Amino acid sequence: MKNRIQLLLILFLSTFSSLKAIDASVSFATFKGIDQSYVEIYLTIIGQTVDFQKVDSLNYQAREEVTLLFKQGDDIIKFDKYALNSPITTKTLDFMDVKRYALGNGTYTLDVSIRDLVDTTNVTTFSTPLVMNYEGEELLQSDIQLLSKIEKTETPSIFNKNGYYMEALPFNYCGRKMSVIHFYTEIYNADKALNDDYLLSYFIEKVDGEGNGRTFYIGHKRRKSSPIDVVVLPLNLSDIPSGNYRLKVDIRDRNKVLISSKSTLFQRSNPYLDKDINEINEFDIANTFVADLSAEELRYSLKAIAPIHSTLEMERLNFIIASNEPIRQKNYLFNYWASQNANHPDQAYEAYMEVARAVDNKFKSGFGYGFETDRGHIFLKYGRPNEFIAVEDEPIAPPYEIWAYHRIDKLNQSNVKFIFYNPNNAAGDYELLHSNCRAEINNPQWQLELYRLAPDQIEGNDYLNGTKVKDGLNRQAARYFNDL
Repeated sequence: MKNRIQLLLILFLSTFSSLKAIDASVSFATFKGIDQSYVEIYLTIIGQTVDFQKVDSLNYQAREEVTLLFKQGDDIIKFDKYALNSPITTKTLDFMDVKRYALGNGTYTLDVSIRDLVDTTNVTTFSTPLVMNYEGEELLQSDIQLLSKIEKTETPSIFNKNGYYMEALPFNYCGRKMSVIHFYTEIYNADKALNDDYLLSYFIEKVDGEGNGRTFYIGHKRRKSSPIDVVVLPLNLSDIPSGNYRLKVDIRDRNKVLISSKSTLFQRSNPYLDKDINEINEFDIANTFVADLSAEELRYSLKAIAPIHSTLEMERLNFIIASNEPIRQKNYLFNYWASQNANHPDQAYEAYMEVARAVDNKFKSGFGYGFETDRGHIFLKYGRPNEFIAVEDEPIAPPYEIWAYHRIDKLNQSNVKFIFYNPNNAAGDYELLHSNCRAEINNPQWQLELYRLAPDQIEGNDYLNGTKVKDGLNRQAARYFNDL
């Protein structure tokens, strides 16, 4: 179980701390089969971090190459390489896969590589220990699989097992809207090891810096002994606050003697229930940089850090801003900058806010702060572009700007470009029209939108499905975008 916990901790850190190239959830669970034990590999690809290629006039598809290696030392015990295609779709979406491999008892290293077949420079890798241990006739437990969706079915699918359609919980992360999830596990040899009914107990405990913390949820089920007992049970997370947790499943005999135990980690986000959010890292903020911030300055500073928050972190930040509780907001702001620079959070705050104020002043519009505009958001998120061009004099196009970054390290991507336009010709009201950035909007028909006043200049004369306009003196955006 230690190996599985290590894998999930690695995934938590890699997923939530920063943007990755291909953002993918990779997890596994091992099971005892009738003839041979096996491991299931669960993949979820985040659609916004891969490229979708046009397959016809309306539809797109992403194509990924997945490579899996099961190694013992330098020896490759099992190898698989295959193409994973997304569903054909009209819009970007996340997509999943599950693979099952027979594997003998022993300790392995699982290496996973995922490469985008549209943009072959976009690659991500994972590596983790994996242990198969299903020897003997004593009572055994499979690993625990957390599920975001489960339903009984008879329809064939790679996601089906024992009469259930099951989708693994990506990143073992339970967002605010997920009030109920399920877990799946299997118990083996209870008929031989116990020859009697047994008690299955499960509980959720908070994981803190010292180890185990408060227990939030306890359930008990009496089970009949059988060669294989399939267990599928719900977990109501409505009253579970945000934090890191361990789900533990214990097996006890009739006399309540512990026979076996397995556990798995997960993360919960429940900002509306975070009554103790003020108490996270309780520092004396009386003499810190947040102490004298007015309500207006505090709100301004919190909104300014939105561009450097991940999508997952934004749930809590929005809740903090909406709370209008100064103590809570000051604690959050101080803790955020202390996490960036533990020794000098005030310096980290001031250095960032100097840039944020300049961005606000530069890109201010009539619809919010400058850092809340698309240009301001991108500037704070990725930094100053290496090159840019502003065009205001093309008669059949609204004003537009093209920004180019030689490289964005946090995305592991080079030659990144953005095009912003001002469709309403309002002061400062530029919108992000298109980008080749993996984590931002990608609009194949951006040229048609920019030059919508010139429908007769579309390449191919198909305004509905076309993607390009003819080059010309008054239609230079595509050339600028490609050449910059």
